[in-house]
Amino acid sequence: MSGTDRSNIKPGMKVAIVLKKDQRSGSLTEGIVQDILTKSGTHPHGIKVRLTSGEIGRVKNILSLQ
Repeated sequence: MSGTDRSNIKPGMKVAIVLKKDQRSGSLTEGIVQDILTKSGTHPHGIKVRLTSGEIGRVKNILSLQ
């Protein structure tokens, strides 16, 4: 499932995000969604979320549904 639609993402889901510092390399960070930060329904680069670890980035992949 794509991370570009806000309706696909819910708190508690396991996702892979790209952090701001990793945008050039494309390195992904896995974690559990705590908050959804993007207000619009879609975003071409991925919905911005905060993980339970406190890291903030854009969702590239949804790994598991909760």
